[in-house]
Amino acid sequence: MYESQFVTIIIVEDDPGHAKLIEKNLRRGGLENPIKAFENGQQALDYLKSQGDYTDYPIDQAPLILLDINMPVMNGVELLRIIKQDAKLHDVPVIMLTSTDDQREIDECYSLGCNLYVPKPVEFDRFSEVVRELGLMIGLVAVPSIKCP
Repeated sequence: MYESQFVTIIIVEDDPGHAKLIEKNLRRGGLENPIKAFENGQQALDYLKSQGDYTDYPIDQAPLILLDINMPVMNGVELLRIIKQDAKLHDVPVIMLTSTDDQREIDECYSLGCNLYVPKPVEFDRFSEVVRELGLMIGLVAVPSIKCP
C-alpha cells in the first residue's frame, strides 16, 4: 500500500519544453515528489502497467497524472478513458493540464473521470504561475492507496 503523501507525479506532455517548465514550476510550488515525464499516452500507459519498455520499472509509489490532450501516438482523452476503465488504475488521480479550453472537451474529460481540468494559459508568466499554484495544491492532495501492476 502507498501512503498518500508519497506520490510520483507523472507528466504526459509531448512538448519537452512544456514538460521541463511544468516540472520547474511544480518544484517552485514546493513539490519534492519524484517526477516522471512521458511524451505520449502510450508511454505513460506502458509505465503504469509495467509493460513494453517499462517491464523492468516497477511503480513503487502511487501515481498522480498531469495529462495533456493533444499528443501523438495516444492522446490524453484516450489515455484518460483507458485509465478510468481499468480496474487497477481507475482510482489514479488525473489532472488534465492542456491548452485546450473547448467546453466540449472539458465536459468529455470530466465525464470520463478526470479529477481536475486546468487550461494552460498562453502567456508564459501566467502559465508558470498556474503550474506553481498547481504544485502548491498537489502538495495538499491526498490520493488513494493504489497499487499499479
